[in-house]
Amino acid sequence: MNTRYPRWLVCLLLVTAAAGCSKQPATSSNNTPTATESALTGTVEKGALLYSNPLSSPASIADWVMEGPGELTFKDGWMQMYSPDEAMHHVFWCPVEFPDSFIAEWQAQPLTTDAGLTIVFFAAKGVDGESIFDPSLPARDGTFSQYTEGRINSYHISYYANAAHNPDRGHANLRKNNTFTLLQEGKVGIPTYSDKVHQVRLVKHHNHIQLFVDDNKVIDYTDNQPVIDGVNTGAPYTSGHIGFRQMQWTHFQYRNFSVWAIE
Repeated sequence: MNTRYPRWLVCLLLVTAAAGCSKQPATSSNNTPTATESALTGTVEKGALLYSNPLSSPASIADWVMEGPGELTFKDGWMQMYSPDEAMHHVFWCPVEFPDSFIAEWQAQPLTTDAGLTIVFFAAKGVDGESIFDPSLPARDGTFSQYTEGRINSYHISYYANAAHNPDRGHANLRKNNTFTLLQEGKVGIPTYSDKVHQVRLVKHHNHIQLFVDDNKVIDYTDNQPVIDGVNTGAPYTSGHIGFRQMQWTHFQYRNFSVWAIE
């Protein structure tokens, strides 16, 4: 005997069954993301504060290391960095070695927009795992190839790109050294002709790398592919130093550099 059900009841049963088969990540009652949600979205939380520096005076950066002819001046709580007569590129290293996973934040502002390029190096170590300040390593003077194809490993992101030889590039690049391998061409970081203050946030969670400018995601990459375009870039880099690099035409100012562990 065939039993006929009203059409509305059949539709209701089908919708209910489909909803029951759909699995959604669990959320807590206060709308705070659960561990499952965080894993899916890649979000991380700040843990213990590892380092904080206002970059506001000569005393605040007395233990930092300048490589190349970079000059520093201080005004209104800012550290201004440039090369006199635009003579040469330069790198300014934080003396602290940071762990495999961290969140770093700082503020940056272009003081001239004619030409310039700013980079952040991170996870920097000697190729044999030694500190970048180990005296056995060759001396460095700001020459780019010493950092990208020399005796130190690192990641770097160019987050302001208006070099004299490549004006108005705009977009950020993530590279892995010492093979100078392009891992990702990102979005525009600090706009080419901006004269505003920008908030920069760098997140390294093991092999997952993100960079934000003013909460806009510029880089989002997971280093899980060692061979790229036939080049073996090796395993993901872990702990190491952070440094600010500027090309010779660049005149920027920085303040409020802080680094946290990741919970």
